[in-house]
Amino acid sequence: MANRVSAQCHCGAVRFTVELSDGFNTIRSCNCSYCRMRGAIAVSAPLSGITIIQGESLLTEYRFNTQTAAHYFCSVCGIYTFHQRRSNPNQYGVNVACIEGVSPFDFPEVLVMEGRVHPNDGGGGVAGVLNYRETGTAEK
Repeated sequence: MANRVSAQCHCGAVRFTVELSDGFNTIRSCNCSYCRMRGAIAVSAPLSGITIIQGESLLTEYRFNTQTAAHYFCSVCGIYTFHQRRSNPNQYGVNVACIEGVSPFDFPEVLVMEGRVHPNDGGGGVAGVLNYRETGTAEK
């Protein structure tokens, strides 16, 4: 897969391209309070790696706790699109579900990073692993 991919929110009001830092090798989740509640799977991109094609004015920013990480979501459909990372402010974390042709369920295992005690606060590392296995019971 090419390193530059197309992405959008659920309703299509926000469209962007992403240059991934290392393909899908950086895929992860986090167990901090915000990531736990939104349930997204993210992949890394450099700050220069996101180009907004449409709907930049529709992006809403959310910050909490230290106010360092900037989380962006579509103000129309509410989908989290990407965030500037606190642990590496030179990178974005991008919601893989926004990437064209990609689903979080394409990845049988996803590392869950320890965000309850953030790496910048002396914590970090891997907290666990999310596993996905199709049961074969859904109609295709």
